Amino acid sequence: MTMPDQASTSASALEIVTVACLSDNYAYLVKGPDGVAVIDAPEAAPIIDALEARGWTPAVVMITHHHHDHVGGIKALRDRYGCTVMGPKAEADKIAAQGEALDMELEPGFEGGTGAGRCQVLAVPGHTLGHIAFYYPEGGALFTADSLMALGCGRLFEGTPAMMWQSLTSLAALPDEIMVYSGHEYTQSNAAFALSIDPDNAALQRRAKEIAQARVKNAPTVPVALGVEIATNPFLRAGDAEMKKTLGMEGVADVEVFAHIRSAKDRF
Repeated sequence: MTMPDQASTSASALEIVTVACLSDNYAYLVKGPDGVAVIDAPEAAPIIDALEARGWTPAVVMITHHHHDHVGGIKALRDRYGCTVMGPKAEADKIAAQGEALDMELEPGFEGGTGAGRCQVLAVPGHTLGHIAFYYPEGGALFTADSLMALGCGRLFEGTPAMMWQSLTSLAALPDEIMVYSGHEYTQSNAAFALSIDPDNAALQRRAKEIAQARVKNAPTVPVALGVEIATNPFLRAGDAEMKKTLGMEGVADVEVFAHIRSAKDRF
């Protein structure tokens, strides 16, 4: 574990704890009116430590996609707490192939929970074909893992640029004040890339300085308000006229601009 976990309590009555795992992953503990959930399970030990420090027992583990750095802690968490493990139906076989079957297979459109704990399952394919996100409308939280990331988006290991662009535009349509909890601490390197293609963006310049200051203190750079992402994340700005002008891609379709930016980041 490379960073201390951080707790944040919102007026919406969700208590969310950011748990650093592996070299740069994040898991999240979400405590609301229906109990405690773990979102993604990169490794068990730091998650268990964070739970035990608070005297919390999780009822569910909620998985966003099948990659090992998001599911590696499932077995130990289920063995210790007897919690229900749920995740994307479209990737159930891939998760089972790693040794742990889902107890509940989720499809986009499903929702459960009450009050601030009401959670909606959103389809966000691109990084993987069955990737899902967890959205708490009343709780003001969006858990995006490796789809929308702080100042970035996930690599297209399985999906197409069109898939990811659709995923990102659907997320960008949510309220600006929603806090985005993504799956990795990649923000400082993402900021360097963003500045390389959007150097005159004043909001991005300010944000890059704030990120550098946070990382000096070994502090997480997530969560971040969706509105901040919309103003500074180049992957969300592929449809913006100023971004297209900066890239010399005026008149080019949004999805093609996105594909260009994603390709440039892959080479950065």
